[in-house]
Amino acid sequence: MTTSATTRAAERPVPVWALRTARALPLLALPVCLWRLPFGFGFQMGMDMPREELPLWVTVPYVLALSLLSEAFALLCAGLVRPWGERVPARVVVAAGAVAGGAFTVLTAQWVLTTFELAGFQDVGFVDGWWRALAAVVSGLFVLWGPLILALTYAYHRRRRA
Repeated sequence: MTTSATTRAAERPVPVWALRTARALPLLALPVCLWRLPFGFGFQMGMDMPREELPLWVTVPYVLALSLLSEAFALLCAGLVRPWGERVPARVVVAAGAVAGGAFTVLTAQWVLTTFELAGFQDVGFVDGWWRALAAVVSGLFVLWGPLILALTYAYHRRRRA
């Protein structure tokens, strides 16, 4: 009796670190999603810059949709460690994970350069150090998303490989 590559891949156990990472991704996205919400209502969150005068009917849906999409994509990362994710062709998952992980890895580099003001990059000014520290922590957690997606995609690829 022969088994398909998908059946063999589904029988391989998911590493414990991958399960924990997939569960942690929505929690990493949540702080930045919550951080964004006040911007929709015009609150600057301690940033020392002029307030944009856009109507609430534009900013609130935009910020809410961006936060919901971020959280939805973080939840979809569970497909890399769940049986329903095994039904999607491996090439689709690996390509999507590589693109998303690569994009967020670039964001990680940008965050490091601006937060620590390296190579001439500057961050937005804040009214005091507490707001700056809070912004750095919140955005720092979110930029971990990219490298973690790359790691999950690699683990998925290794499990699916014949």
